[in-house]
Amino acid sequence: MHRDLREADWPRGQRIAVLAPHPDDFDAVALTLRHFHVRGDTIHLAVLTDGASGVESAYPGAVNDAAKGALREREQFASCAAFGLPPERVAFLRLAASELEFSAANVAVVRDWLLPLRADLVFMPHGNDSNATHRQTYALFCAVAEQEKLTLCAMLNQDAKTRSMRHDLYLPFGDADARWKAALLRCHDTQQQRNLNARGHGFDERVLAVNRATAQALGLAAEYAEAFELERWPQQ
Repeated sequence: MHRDLREADWPRGQRIAVLAPHPDDFDAVALTLRHFHVRGDTIHLAVLTDGASGVESAYPGAVNDAAKGALREREQFASCAAFGLPPERVAFLRLAASELEFSAANVAVVRDWLLPLRADLVFMPHGNDSNATHRQTYALFCAVAEQEKLTLCAMLNQDAKTRSMRHDLYLPFGDADARWKAALLRCHDTQQQRNLNARGHGFDERVLAVNRATAQALGLAAEYAEAFELERWPQQ
């Protein structure tokens, strides 16, 4: 049974970690994160890879992979500034996407960032996803949670490449909030232009189309919704 996440009995002053496989994954669930941010919960973001492979070579300044990665990191800082997330709460782990494998070294990087936060909630894309970096991010988190016997909740979000998932919690929203979210998504101009070139519509439209389809699938009165599968750790 799915329910509006605003109706859940969340304790105040939560510590929230966001594990973003790429720059822009934070923005895919920006309205849910804003809900917790406004409540006074503390959010920290780790971007695991620089997402350089997602930048077209014809994009201005994209002269090599290092430049592409720098472009995407600047876009994420701009988006977080518009959101209201202080820069000191944004970390770039800079794991190579081509090497984002299940390895002791990568588990250690995620563990060393996550453990000091003592997070109550961790957000990330769902592991049942066609994007390999999304799947590996979830696998790395699970390794840390199992090895360290963490007690927390994981919020696994739906995106355009999620294959299937439970819809345990959702955040409905309307046009005004959709415009705010679209503005954040457009901070990622490399992705906006790539989607316009490859798909004929912007990155903002692509993400909001997922949110619109989710609201319809859940039978909500709202036009849009961000949806999550909730996992509790330790798992039973």
